[in-house]
Amino acid sequence: MIIGICGGTGSGKTTVANKILETIDSDSVALLQQDHYYKELADLPVEERARQNFDHPDSIDMELFVEHLRCLKNGQSIERPVYDFTIDNRSMQTVRVDAKPVVMVEGILIFENKPLRDLMDIKIFVDTDPDLRFIRRLRRDITERGRTVESVINRYLATVRPMHLEFVEPSKRYADVIIPEGGFNMVGIDLLTEKIRALLAAAHAT
Repeated sequence: MIIGICGGTGSGKTTVANKILETIDSDSVALLQQDHYYKELADLPVEERARQNFDHPDSIDMELFVEHLRCLKNGQSIERPVYDFTIDNRSMQTVRVDAKPVVMVEGILIFENKPLRDLMDIKIFVDTDPDLRFIRRLRRDITERGRTVESVINRYLATVRPMHLEFVEPSKRYADVIIPEGGFNMVGIDLLTEKIRALLAAAHAT
């Protein structure tokens, strides 16, 4: 079972995914995040990497992303890339991800790509107000990714907001379920986890 969790930056996608992981046996669930599939930029100077539009679909190695998701769906393990946001490039390391009965795919652009979207059995869109999403992104990028306040604001205005309006928001129409307020919507998350448990139980019964 492939579950896609999409939504704008800071919407609470990762929180939703983590809450599902907390309530379902971790041996049954694998997580694949779009953020690790940004394209290799080793051939560009550090300053040039920082100027890339990381919110456009072309920034994602969708071919590898789709290939890895297909492998997991077919019961095969993968070596997932690791992206280092402090240097805006992939690290030399990879992480082994084993196939599980449930694979959650999380990212802002996962519904925009049709081959990726077509592999999903359930598509969830996490819908959160823009001001809350910006505040969350600001906090995350400063504390986790070493950005300055000015750089976060400049990138948000230059690429994040325009790309959200062009690619992310329109992809909401592909969702089977829309969860407002992300990880704070416990009713929506509880309903979702119960659905996953029921599907897992049905699969085990057969």
